Amino acid sequence: MLKRAFDIVVAACGLAMGWPVLLALAVLVRLTSPGPAIHWSRRVGRDNREFRMPKFRSMRTDTPDVATHLLADPARWVTPVGRILRKLSLDELPQLWSVLVGDMSLVGPRPALFNQDDLIAMRTAAGVERLRPGVTGWAQVNGRDELPIAEKVRLDAEYLARGSLAFDVAIMAATVRQAITGRGVSH
Repeated sequence: MLKRAFDIVVAACGLAMGWPVLLALAVLVRLTSPGPAIHWSRRVGRDNREFRMPKFRSMRTDTPDVATHLLADPARWVTPVGRILRKLSLDELPQLWSVLVGDMSLVGPRPALFNQDDLIAMRTAAGVERLRPGVTGWAQVNGRDELPIAEKVRLDAEYLARGSLAFDVAIMAATVRQAITGRGVSH
């Protein structure tokens, strides 16, 4: 209950104070590539229920709907401003809306794409599907794009076992450090 209250307060404050940045980023996305500023991605959330997750669009509109690491040439699909958004994790900011409405938490396992059957099955076997997915997570701060799926699931299960508000705050602080440096982003 405390975690959910924390999520609501931080997400509401982030949206209320950050709206000028969100608006500027949306305009920047629209001015630099055709298509909408926000991409609504089909994701798997708590208890393996599907939901729509918003991100600033960092990829071309004709990009196949698969995990970036499954694309033959990921760099081909990323927009010029998308490279910056992804490196600094600014593309994730619209997910504060998903936190506010309860589809996501600030910290938890990153939500799987609807078609990442291997990741979904491994998380379900580890009991991780019980968690609300996060804007950031323990696996995110321990490698992000560089981690194989089995290692992500192991770290997600570790987060499930260690979960606390103090651990969440430590993960959020590590996320800010990584966003500033762009560490762990391969595309």
